[in-house]
Amino acid sequence: MAEVTTLKELLSQNTRVGELYETMPDSWVSCHSCGHQCKIPPGKDGICRVRFNRDGKLYVPWGYAAGIALDPIEKKPFFHAYPGAKALSFGMLGCDYHCSYCQNWITSQALRDPSAIAGIEYMTAEEFIDAAVRSKAKIVTSTYNEPLITSEWAVELFKLAKRVGLVTSYVSNGNGTPEVLDYLRPWVDLFKVDLKSFSQKAYAQLGGILQRVLDTIKMLHEKGFWVEVVTLVVPGFNDTDEELTEIAKFLVSVSPDIPWHVTAFHRDYRMTEPDNTPPSTLIRAREIGLQAGLRYVYAGNRPGEVGDTENTFCPFCGTTLVERWGFSVLSNKIKHGSCHKCGTKIAGRWE
Repeated sequence: MAEVTTLKELLSQNTRVGELYETMPDSWVSCHSCGHQCKIPPGKDGICRVRFNRDGKLYVPWGYAAGIALDPIEKKPFFHAYPGAKALSFGMLGCDYHCSYCQNWITSQALRDPSAIAGIEYMTAEEFIDAAVRSKAKIVTSTYNEPLITSEWAVELFKLAKRVGLVTSYVSNGNGTPEVLDYLRPWVDLFKVDLKSFSQKAYAQLGGILQRVLDTIKMLHEKGFWVEVVTLVVPGFNDTDEELTEIAKFLVSVSPDIPWHVTAFHRDYRMTEPDNTPPSTLIRAREIGLQAGLRYVYAGNRPGEVGDTENTFCPFCGTTLVERWGFSVLSNKIKHGSCHKCGTKIAGRWE
């Protein structure tokens, strides 16, 4: 009887020696792809379960996708980058967090949770970029699992993407390191960070450290990535006025031009106790962000229930510049990156 290949064994065959690591004595390695900075002995994995030490070298995921989809860029969500453009998204397997409400848990938790059964599709970088060009995508996006832990493969794709004029993006939990951000900087244009809470106690439940995410947001802005931040507002987890105010004030301290998306939670995976986020909470969170000094705050995941809070307004004259319904752009009146009425420059990446 043929031996059944486990997902772990299958993935270990689709790897290559990585670049984001240093060698250590006794054949250990130090990984720099995410904020955990795992020190890994021979024959063992990092926390993510997909980067592992084989004979004193760090092997990393390569040459496959666990999901590919063509979406509007607003779904990532990026609201200040190429409104209405299409993004070809890909994901791999694994994550450095274990969020109980993960909406992509089938891919992110595939090596931790036996009920997370995800298949993989073999592909070359050339095949993926050909698909992006054929589908008339303007952007390619690493998402669905945590892109930081599969950065070497993303960079392989993005180098080709740049050659054919595509925009590149990451949808990440923001658990970064200076090394990984320097590695990505030549190849990644847009970077979305989930700022999940402003409480270390909450981050500990997810497997992370708040300060590392705050440091990553600062570094991303300093290094010139276009940054947008999302907070999934979960009743009873991170929805107090005090916590939302702390998040907003932090973002203002980095830049008042960072768009902040406050989005609605719905029960998923292992978090089935809290109620789904009511529209009133999102509207309140948006008001808190604007009062703190952020210029662009958006309520998401409840189209038609949050008034005009999905739209982009000129922060100077208040004119509606981009009108949206969910992930659809109904109108875009931004001209040469500025308000068509008063000429105020609107932060973002525009045509």
